[in-house]
Amino acid sequence: MSESSSGVNTSSESFPKSHSHYSELSDAHTPFSVELTPDSGIVATPLPSSRFRFASWHWLEEHDVCGDQLACPRVREGPAEDELSVNSEDIFLRGGRRKRKEDEGQKWEERLQENWENCVVLNLSYQDLGDPYQLENFIRILRRLIRVERLQLVDNALRDLSSVRLPRCKILNLHRNNLTSIRQLPKVPEIQHLCLSENSISSLGELSLLRSTPLRSLTLKRNPCQFLEDYRSRVFSCLPKLQVLDGIPKLPEDSVPPSSPAASRFCIIL
Repeated sequence: MSESSSGVNTSSESFPKSHSHYSELSDAHTPFSVELTPDSGIVATPLPSSRFRFASWHWLEEHDVCGDQLACPRVREGPAEDELSVNSEDIFLRGGRRKRKEDEGQKWEERLQENWENCVVLNLSYQDLGDPYQLENFIRILRRLIRVERLQLVDNALRDLSSVRLPRCKILNLHRNNLTSIRQLPKVPEIQHLCLSENSISSLGELSLLRSTPLRSLTLKRNPCQFLEDYRSRVFSCLPKLQVLDGIPKLPEDSVPPSSPAASRFCIIL
């Protein structure tokens, strides 16, 4: 838990509610306040944490806040100081092993207090994972989300989540990441609503990997695959149980097989 020098408590009660880019993935619509920049006149939408942008942050050693109590946690834990030192290899080989064992007990207690296993609804968007260590820690957290049902991972520059399994996840928002293939998705056997807009997915063939799931709505807007011929009919052909694609319910013409001559008469107008 962190507390700002201005006296603002940043526990779960102080954080703003989680927000999704797409209304179909959220039950409530919570509009952001907008700011008008005087130099360009462009209306900017602030991030949920913008209210704390001028605050100074401090690490609180003792607290009882758990991960499943936070609405929009940030992954900001860094490596230990000895791992960042120039001679880190010598430290571990000579005298660092004893200190590492002492730290392991304390870190294990912190991991238990994080309590990610009990999270049901979680927003981990806008993490700004610029350091490899942050990404590693982020993936570690995702692997612990064994009970999460609604997960927001918007704008995190994620490339591969295939090592992650989310056994109970029903709603997953991966808007604006760097995924290039359906195979890079996490294992989501119970997924019902999946948003993959603004990624780099170019092939539709791998959609068949989601055929065994109860997927009802899928968003592939602004992916290269959206511009393929017979795009909608090919998606529904791979996913017969799908009901909504890109926010549009299944139409009669979407049931025409892609190989049929009649299918070529339909086109996407953007």
